[in-house]
Amino acid sequence: MMAASRELHGVQHQLETTPWRGPKRHYDILREGLIALLVVGVVVVGLASFLGSPDDPALTFKAWATDMPQDFYDTTVSELAGTSESATYGPPYNTGGTGQNLGPVNLQTAMGVRIPVDPATDFVITPLQSQAQPGDVSAALSRWAAATADQRTAWTTAYDNALNDPAAGGDPTKVASGDYGPVPTLASGLEAMAASGALDGILAAPGNFYSTDNTKQILFMGDGGYLDAAASATHLQGNQWGMMNETGSYPGQQWLAPFSFWYQLPFFNSEADSGLAATLTANGDIYIMAIVVVFTLVVMLLPFIPGLRELPRVLGLHRLVWRRYYRDGH
Repeated sequence: MMAASRELHGVQHQLETTPWRGPKRHYDILREGLIALLVVGVVVVGLASFLGSPDDPALTFKAWATDMPQDFYDTTVSELAGTSESATYGPPYNTGGTGQNLGPVNLQTAMGVRIPVDPATDFVITPLQSQAQPGDVSAALSRWAAATADQRTAWTTAYDNALNDPAAGGDPTKVASGDYGPVPTLASGLEAMAASGALDGILAAPGNFYSTDNTKQILFMGDGGYLDAAASATHLQGNQWGMMNETGSYPGQQWLAPFSFWYQLPFFNSEADSGLAATLTANGDIYIMAIVVVFTLVVMLLPFIPGLRELPRVLGLHRLVWRRYYRDGH
């Protein structure tokens, strides 16, 4: 066995060291590289001209208040009442909700409130206080500031319920009379401020001329229907594989495909009110993250996992790739 191995090694060494005596021809690798570069460059530029990602304008509060004023108004009221998605999200923004559970473990609660956000103050009151307002809005702000927490809750809850009553259907002009305090005036004031374009930029991190923190803007806009409508129009909803697409359903972040795939499965987007499917849907984000992490670890640790590490040898795919080598009897 050892003698055969040494003989094979000797033959291989001879083949590697013996000068080539066959035909030869000139090959200019620089010219070939330049041609390849030019061809690929022309193809890339040409395809990008027809298939490049669309340059859609950014969504703004001005457009929201102009195109969907009632939705903006209703969302503002929900921020004041503490019933919006942001207000009830929980960690890392506030304590308004418990967050998602991974089995018995609630990772959101464990991490705590790391990015404090008070929607009523941050999205409505502070922006209104940042600029000069009409007399009725200024008076409403003063009345709000002088009221107790219980009084504010009573006003906002009553108006939020009345606004969402089927008789009103979200239309402030159809809300029944009641003691709503300064809430209607504050909501109208913020709507006017947004429609004028003044609200855009106010929610950015204060004191920074250049800001890359858009947390509050996205949270506020995500609480209403404007952002959702834009996502539907540009094919970015979850059931459209939107997580991994550019706007307009153009291919984008393909590395997010392992995440987006799980959201398409029925038990992660179920409409059931109870049972396993409802639990998985309500906690879908954390479960899908855990699944992707597990698969990633399996791939990373494959050489160390008994049984799985034998799959390449058992399946024999390498024999298909190197079929000529094995066909010659090696």
